[in-house]
Amino acid sequence: MDIAFGPVPSRRLGRSLGINNIPPKHCSYSCLYCQVGPTHRPEVVPRAFHAPEEIRRQVAQRLEAVGKRGERVDYLTFVPDGEPTLDSRLNDAIRGLRDLGLPIAVISNASLIWRPEVRDALMGADWVSLKVDSVREAAWRQVNRPHGELELEAILEGIRSFAHAYRGILVSETMLVEGLNDAATAIAELGHFLADTGFKRTYLAVPIRPPAIAGTRGPDEAVLTRIHQQWTALGLDVELLAGPEGEDFAFTGDLERELLAITAVHPLRQSGLDGLLRKAGADRGRVEALLRDGHLKQVAYAGETFYVRALAHPDNEASSP
Repeated sequence: MDIAFGPVPSRRLGRSLGINNIPPKHCSYSCLYCQVGPTHRPEVVPRAFHAPEEIRRQVAQRLEAVGKRGERVDYLTFVPDGEPTLDSRLNDAIRGLRDLGLPIAVISNASLIWRPEVRDALMGADWVSLKVDSVREAAWRQVNRPHGELELEAILEGIRSFAHAYRGILVSETMLVEGLNDAATAIAELGHFLADTGFKRTYLAVPIRPPAIAGTRGPDEAVLTRIHQQWTALGLDVELLAGPEGEDFAFTGDLERELLAITAVHPLRQSGLDGLLRKAGADRGRVEALLRDGHLKQVAYAGETFYVRALAHPDNEASSP
């Protein structure tokens, strides 16, 4: 599986070249809304996956390929199939990309930030996003379905410690799930935590792609408006991520490879797929072959059609020593 993919349009980072540094589906959470699917066995002990040298090689190769086609890249972003901080060599991987001359982002679920070595690794990034879906134990367990050894208060204290020391751009992201973490009092508590911790910007998101658990959905517009107003009143810079990210996906010459790399992490809307086919000058037959061979799956969600990669179970996924 390709480690580097894109660049893809990002609602937060512009044109983001993704780095898939964790094989599927190694994660500490099994969130109801995860677009990559459920985590069969959550894990919390960081270990080695892909060698940092191989990550750098693939990212550099990808940058060269997209540069030849005039594609812009704004960020190099660690946004894998699982939790990026489960990679015990994340620090080395970030350092290895520095000479490529682009800012580096990490999108984390924050579950391992209580570990000093994880905080140290994240210090090397220019932009860090930490997920905080709730500061209430019951809601956190319902929405994120964490590994049994994780403790919410330790995670929150780790976030406070990191935010105090970090000098890059620090943002939070909260995925709202109707009826679980969107109550006014719960949202007020979370807003006070984010404001007191010192986040530069906080993103409110709702599920817009097929979730791991069918029926998972975000609150209605009235609730979103109320939450936005609550947090703005606390002095937070709030941005709502409730719409599509755009369809300007990169193409570098190999349609099948592009589709499988993107859909391993990023479910692709029909409109995004059509755009890639136009860039490739290809017809629908190439996609039908991937569907027929079981490499791609077609999923209906919220009145739209998405394409996702059929990923191997972690037990069958080889990883680098």
